Amino acid sequence: MITAPLRRAAAIAMLVGAFGLAGCTGSTTDAGPSAGTDASGSDEPTGELTIFAAASLSGAFDELAAQFEAQHPEVDVLPISYDGSSVLATQLIEGASADVFASADARNMTKVADAGLAAEAEDFATNTMTIAVAPGNPGDIDGLGALTDDELIVVMCAAEVPCGAAAHTLLDAASATVTPASEEQNVTAVLAKVKSGEADAGLVYRTDVAAAGDAVDAVDIEGAEAATNVYPLTALTDAANPGAAAAFIAFVLSDAGQSVLRDFGFGAP
Repeated sequence: MITAPLRRAAAIAMLVGAFGLAGCTGSTTDAGPSAGTDASGSDEPTGELTIFAAASLSGAFDELAAQFEAQHPEVDVLPISYDGSSVLATQLIEGASADVFASADARNMTKVADAGLAAEAEDFATNTMTIAVAPGNPGDIDGLGALTDDELIVVMCAAEVPCGAAAHTLLDAASATVTPASEEQNVTAVLAKVKSGEADAGLVYRTDVAAAGDAVDAVDIEGAEAATNVYPLTALTDAANPGAAAAFIAFVLSDAGQSVLRDFGFGAP
């Protein structure tokens, strides 16, 4: 026979247990959305985003980052690291930390993937080479063949850099032997030497000349399409902010992102 005091004790125990369960349930509900979701519970990137990108992407990616931040105000895109794709790939393989890597060619992306740092890459843009010369083309350079003139100071990218590999492909196809005054680690450095007057001509991307405005002129290269560079980008497998990385890549591939790239002279992948 259960006495009244025992019944009261049992009832109190049941109430305590009930409140305990309610408290556990309430702690999950009241905590609000977890990091990476908005108030409605939908995915929304937050936090800092670190991007490594080929030097030729500097203008376009600065604009893409600005528009991406405007769409995702909870994301802070840190100053983008721009350099030759081979330089960036080496930095990543040696332990540099980034969320997104955008290369100017597949070869350097493959190096990063082979090191286990990237699983899948998406092609997002193309680019072709041209010859940058001083305004008005004072050297009367009319193509790759003219660059064999020993009187000309010619600069180009190093062979391991995508712009250098493309330049060598075109020179070989034209049977043009050029001894450059210097071989730079990124296309920005090549263009800078032409702009400053340190070089008479430089082999760069069409987008670089377009971005330089009146500072340089372009001389078309016949058959430049034979060395078209295809640009891939990926989220690194050890990305500190994979959600923001995926969102940024989706934006670059979107109609809005592709429109920005077209405005800077890039072709479709």
